[in-house]
Amino acid sequence: MPYETAQLTRSEGAWGAMGALASSDGSANHRHLRRLVREAESMRDLADAAYYICVLHGRHPGVIDHALEHVRLPLERHWIEVAAEAFAAERTYLVRIAAAAGPVPSTPGHAESEAAAAAQRHALDMLSQSDRAGCAAGAAIALALDWVSIREVLDSVADRMGVASPPSELPPIEETVSVVDALAREGSMERAMLFGAQQVFAQHRGLWDLLEARASARAAL
Repeated sequence: MPYETAQLTRSEGAWGAMGALASSDGSANHRHLRRLVREAESMRDLADAAYYICVLHGRHPGVIDHALEHVRLPLERHWIEVAAEAFAAERTYLVRIAAAAGPVPSTPGHAESEAAAAAQRHALDMLSQSDRAGCAAGAAIALALDWVSIREVLDSVADRMGVASPPSELPPIEETVSVVDALAREGSMERAMLFGAQQVFAQHRGLWDLLEARASARAAL
């Protein structure tokens, strides 16, 4: 993934911790995501993924929008403003993909799945609205980093549905590395930033676990 190169070249300081966290806890290593991207999965599984990604990130305001209201330093504000504008385009793409993929496939335990996804969405909202300095920025940065992997799934759906995939305009990794390192110099911000990021990665892992369980339940019918 793109952040792995930056991690290798700048392994010291805050980015070393953030890059290692993204590599170990991010979505890229989840087996269900890799299965969706690399294997000829059924359209039902791809549609399910698009629907639930939309539940978490298809509404406005989202993680990055909330974070913009809870940042204090000009440096983090600038990065989040750029990211928020770029993610607006990603959100439009996500909604188009979910609509093209069709309704969520019938799956045993659907009510429980909806409740779990709603809880994940609530947890993301709370993280991105935290007043603890650095937490909201960490959540926004984690989403931007993890979106690279999530985008692979969306692009797989787009390819199957004949939908054009626009280039992502999220901040380049080099800029994100610089922001993480600079923010970490502000007192306790590094700990809060890493906490916010860790929790976002955890919610995303929960999403892939949920989608994998739903795919297994459909396969058992």
